[in-house]
Order: sequence, then structure tokens, then C-alpha cells
Amino acid sequence: MSESILEEFRKTGAYLKGHFRLTSGLHSNEYMQCALVLQHPDIAEKFGRELAAHFPKCDIVVSPAVGGLIIGHEVARALGARFLFTERDPATGKMILRRGFTVHPGETAVVIEDVVTTGGSTRDVIETLEAAGVKVLGAGSIIDRSGGRADLGVPKVALATLEVTAWPADFCPLCQEGIPVEKPGSRPTP
Repeated sequence: MSESILEEFRKTGAYLKGHFRLTSGLHSNEYMQCALVLQHPDIAEKFGRELAAHFPKCDIVVSPAVGGLIIGHEVARALGARFLFTERDPATGKMILRRGFTVHPGETAVVIEDVVTTGGSTRDVIETLEAAGVKVLGAGSIIDRSGGRADLGVPKVALATLEVTAWPADFCPLCQEGIPVEKPGSRPTP
């Protein structure tokens, strides 16, 4: 399955090579721009069905904004669940539910993200839900850039798991070579 997923990224120009600053703050020579692959509704629907097949029925699917919105919605559609998303509170940096979204103690949820590198955003969503009494059944992503090492605290699934090299900015060989860095993601990094 991984190779067919990666082929969709290549065909749509969503698999990028260069020098990138990731949302985590790390630098890498590879970037998966999920927005470019998910702009095609047929691919988004297919990826959503494939991810949903790994999870039991649940009450809600929750994604962090912005990257997880499209794939989270497609997973929710496939599972017949409500779809909600979290956003970072500008004052605290914590993930919160806004826009009138509510959850209830005892509900079950799956957390869906486009790409996991360190798992930080996914863990933040899980913590927000668990603090509200929601039982998180698992987490999923289209791409796991951690090589499967990101600990999310719940069972996890990825359609493709990659071993992608990433460096702290202070030790980035691409920076040391003077290659300009790009930030193609959806939110600013520290």
C-alpha cells in the first residue's frame, strides 16, 4: 500500500525535494505537501476510506487544523461519524475546540492528521479530547515521517511510513551549505 500512496504524491507533485523547515522546527531535504495531493477529491476520498478501514466505528473524528482537515473529513465520512477540528489558541499555543464544536464525556474518537513527524500536534489533539472525557481509540495519518517511532500514546496507523532524514536547525548540513530554506507548511514554526 505504501508504494501506491507515494505514487499518488509523485503524480500530483506533492512529493518535494529541497531544503525545508518542518512544523516541528526540524529541517529536511524532503517534504510531503499533502494539500497538493488532497486537492483531488477522488484521491482524498480513497485515502480516507483506506484509513477508516483500520478503525472501529466511533462518534467523532477530530483533526488539527489546517493540515488534517480534508483527510479527517474523509475518514469521518467513511466511518459515518461527526467531524470536528482543533485550532491552536494564539494566547497559549494549546489545541482547543472552537467554532461551537463540543464533545461529551464518554464519546469515542479517532484523531486524523495528514503527516506525522514528531507527533506533537496529534498528541495535543488527543490531550484536548481526553481532558474532556473522550475516549481516543487511535490515531491515523496519510504519512508517518518518523519511521514509525512517533509515540502518540494510542494505537496508530499510517498509509505510508517513511524514514526521512531531519535535523535540528543548528546542525542542518543544508543550512551549513548556504542552501535557502523553504517553509511550505500551514503554520509558522518557532
